Amino acid sequence: MSTPKEFDEIRPYDPEELPEVLEELIADPEFRAVAEKMLPDTPYEEACARLRLCRTNLEVQQTFFYPLLKKLIRQCSDGFRMDCTRLTDKSLPHTFITNHRDIVTDPAFLSIGLLDAGFGNTVEIAIGDNLLIRPWIKRLVRVDKAFIVQRSAGMRQMLESSTRLGRYMHYAISTKGENIWIAQRQGRAKDADDRTQEAVLKMMAMGGEGSTAGRLRQLHLVPIALSYEYDPCDYLKAQEMQQKRDNPDYRKTPQDDLTNMQTGIFGKKGRICFRMAECLDEWLDTLPENLARTELLATIAARIDRDIHLGYTLYPGNYIAADLLDESNRFAGLHYTPEEKERFTSYVQEQLQKVTLPQPDYKFLRQQLLTMYANPLRNQLKALKEN
Repeated sequence: MSTPKEFDEIRPYDPEELPEVLEELIADPEFRAVAEKMLPDTPYEEACARLRLCRTNLEVQQTFFYPLLKKLIRQCSDGFRMDCTRLTDKSLPHTFITNHRDIVTDPAFLSIGLLDAGFGNTVEIAIGDNLLIRPWIKRLVRVDKAFIVQRSAGMRQMLESSTRLGRYMHYAISTKGENIWIAQRQGRAKDADDRTQEAVLKMMAMGGEGSTAGRLRQLHLVPIALSYEYDPCDYLKAQEMQQKRDNPDYRKTPQDDLTNMQTGIFGKKGRICFRMAECLDEWLDTLPENLARTELLATIAARIDRDIHLGYTLYPGNYIAADLLDESNRFAGLHYTPEEKERFTSYVQEQLQKVTLPQPDYKFLRQQLLTMYANPLRNQLKALKEN
C-alpha cells in the first residue's frame, strides 16, 4: 500500500522504497562510521547483508535496531521497564503522547517496550526537521518509521504544514494501523516542568472528521510518563539556559543538536521507567459538547499533564534535589539515605564540571540542574493533592 502523495515530504519510507534507500545509506561514509561504532564486533559487510534482507520498516527495527537498543540499555542504564497494565487493548493503534527527555531514546525505548510487551508493532515517530542535520540522518529516521514535523517553514506555510501533519497522523492510525509517538510539546522541557502545549492538540485535531474532541478520540490518545533516573543532557540544558539568559538571541547550532543527540544516546541514564495511563477515549466522550474550543483544548491538555505527573517514577535524586533547593531535609530518611545524597551531590558536581562556557555561572547552573530533578516530584505532589 503506497501512501498518498500529499504526504511524500514528511512520511516514513514505504516498504517498496527500502531497497534503494538502504543502498544509499550503506554507501554513505558517515553512516558507515556510526554503524561501525555502534557494532564494533560485527563486520560492516555482515551488518549490511542483514539490512538488505529486510522487506519492511518493522523488520529493519526488529533485526537491526532492536539488538542495538538492547545493548544500549545494558551499557548506559541500570535497567528499563514499561508498565502498560492500564492499557487494555493492545490490538488498537494508539497515539502515545509523552513528556520529552531525548529525541532518540524516548521513542526508541518505547518501541522496545511495546515489542517486549507483545504489542506486535512499534511506533511512527514525530521528529522535527531541525534535527535532520545530515542527509543520512534524514534517510535513517524515515527508514525507522519517523515522520517529519516541518518547524523551519515560514509563517505562511506553518498552517498548511500543521494541517497536513494532522491529516497524516489520522491516516497512519486509521489506514496504516500504525501506533504514533509524539511529545506533548515542541522541543524538550529544559527544566523538566512537563506541560502539554495546546498547539500540539490543535494540530492533531486538524485531521479526521467531526468535532474537535471526536477528532482527538479517533487518534486513541494514551499519555505516558517517561522517567529517567539521570538525564545525560542535564548539564547541556543548564548550559543552554545560561546562554539564553546572557544572550536572549542565542540559538543552538546544528553541531549543538548533534552533541545533544550523541550525549542523550550514550550517556548515563540510571534506572528507566515508562508508565502508560489509560486511553483517553472514554474520558473524551464525557466532555460537555458545548465547551468552547479553547476551553476544550485546555481541559484535555490538563488531563494529559495530570496523567503524566501522576505516572512519574521518582528516584532518590528527585527528592534530594528538592531538599537541596529548599535547604531542608523534608524527604530525608523516608525517600533517600545519606549515602544516596552523597552520590547524587557528587553526580551533580561532576555534571557541572562538563560545562564548557567561558564564564560559567556555577550557582545559576547548579540551581537549574537541581530544578530539572526536583520538578517531577513537585508536579507529582501537586497532582496527588488535586486528584
